[in-house]
Amino acid sequence: MTALYLEDFAAGQTFGSGSLMVSDREIMRFGAEFDPQPFHLDPEAARDTFFGGLAASGWHTAALTMRLLVDGEMTPANGIVGAGFESLNWPRPVRPGDTLRVVSEILEVRPSRSRPTQGMIKVRSRTFNQDGEVVQESVGNLVVMARQSGSA
Repeated sequence: MTALYLEDFAAGQTFGSGSLMVSDREIMRFGAEFDPQPFHLDPEAARDTFFGGLAASGWHTAALTMRLLVDGEMTPANGIVGAGFESLNWPRPVRPGDTLRVVSEILEVRPSRSRPTQGMIKVRSRTFNQDGEVVQESVGNLVVMARQSGSA
């Protein structure tokens, strides 16, 4: 993939990703290590919870999204370096067998006034399941290197 610099990004651009399938074993393994709640750990116990069945932790969904982003079409020259989220939502759970993909849209490109070698891009990333339903949506800011000092 070609490395993209600040000057290569423009509001309205979209970037896609490949896809990956989430297994029940992965959901339970992540849950056991990082979010040990019944709805992430045990399909039987999960039936009697808010989710009505096994569901991936939102943080697992975020980690899977990050993997898809790193392997996807949006390839900043310095990597995907986050400067923080403005919003992060999980409108529906990820279930065993779901196949996820990400579409990211550039919302804004801002050169840095104090650091001419870099700038920021604001990105909305939506993670979809196989039915086209959004399972995660975030708006975040990424630090991106400029190709040439002071231009964008």
